[in-house]
Amino acid sequence: MNRGIALLGTVLVALVAVACKDPGTDAGASATGKPRPDLPSSMVALGDSINAHNLAAAGATVHDLPGQSAAAVGHRPDYVAILIGGNDACRPGIEQMTSTADFQAQFSAALKTLHSGLPKARVLVVSIPDVYRVWEVAHGRRPAQEAWSLGVCQSLLANPTSMATGDVARRKKFRDRIDAFNKILASACKSYGPRCRYDNGAAHDFSFSLDKINALDFFHPNADGQNELAKLTYPDTFTWG
Repeated sequence: MNRGIALLGTVLVALVAVACKDPGTDAGASATGKPRPDLPSSMVALGDSINAHNLAAAGATVHDLPGQSAAAVGHRPDYVAILIGGNDACRPGIEQMTSTADFQAQFSAALKTLHSGLPKARVLVVSIPDVYRVWEVAHGRRPAQEAWSLGVCQSLLANPTSMATGDVARRKKFRDRIDAFNKILASACKSYGPRCRYDNGAAHDFSFSLDKINALDFFHPNADGQNELAKLTYPDTFTWG
């Protein structure tokens, strides 16, 4: 079995790369240096990222996950990390968010593929970060308003300063959908068995502050934010069955 790591879904690849890179190595550089002895000999990256085996799809949603899981099986990793759901909630409009029923069906199908194809692999399911917190800390800043007006996560960030009833209700619906997705992730991982671990909301509970958010798009975490999130998703943080 080729020992490696498969990273499925979105964003997480970049976060783990920051935590796992050799000291002094640019997090954006390709992994061509001497491997650290405490890490697997190869990595497979899926979702929003570039890595040794790039199977990524920009803006991946849960509908992409079954295909990513099938591709991961072909690389025979012994560790699979999944972060999915952010793009299912962040849509051009609130009514375009993935339904909870659809999210559950697609995520369950992806885990079924992993369970049958990689029965000995460890699977980490990472909670969806609290994107609503980004709106809370940045919506009063003019640069953030200008960045978000370009179309960033409009299901949450449209009309960011408005306190009209409809806009407040839309933001609540967005936040509730993230919470519902996270409950689905936790339940599905529990049903998977002892080889799956949910992060118990660690990534979701990470409290974004302005100094942890990218100063250009005011949406994604900056290097400091990535490092903080990476610590929460590093394999050694969890015990495994």
